[in-house]
Amino acid sequence: MNVVHMNIGSIIMGYENDFPLCKKAGETLDIFMVSYDYRVVSVHKTPEKVLDILQQSTPHMYITVAGRSNALSGMVDFNTTKPVIACPVYSDAFSGADIFSTLCMPSGSSIITVLEPEAAALAAVKILALND
Repeated sequence: MNVVHMNIGSIIMGYENDFPLCKKAGETLDIFMVSYDYRVVSVHKTPEKVLDILQQSTPHMYITVAGRSNALSGMVDFNTTKPVIACPVYSDAFSGADIFSTLCMPSGSSIITVLEPEAAALAAVKILALND
């Protein structure tokens, strides 16, 4: 069997506390031998860092993990031609209503929204499988 090493790109989280969700996505990607890296960046505080991440890599896609306003997923999507899989963070503070910020992106957005991090990783693997 020939093993082809694939790289989705980055799992980008808006806040360090989002790492447990990102780790679940990463563990699922590990099962399929798909490489990735983790990045932490605040689109509100350091938008230039988001653009740097997008310019420094040549990924197949991105998985974004962010809560509240989820501007991260939108900014990534509008600054790349690659697929963006958004996995919004559930917040007890808003009784889950903050997911609407991911579902109601501006026109022209093509974000794929997946609620569970493992499912977000599986969606990434299926997209990669289109070419392999």
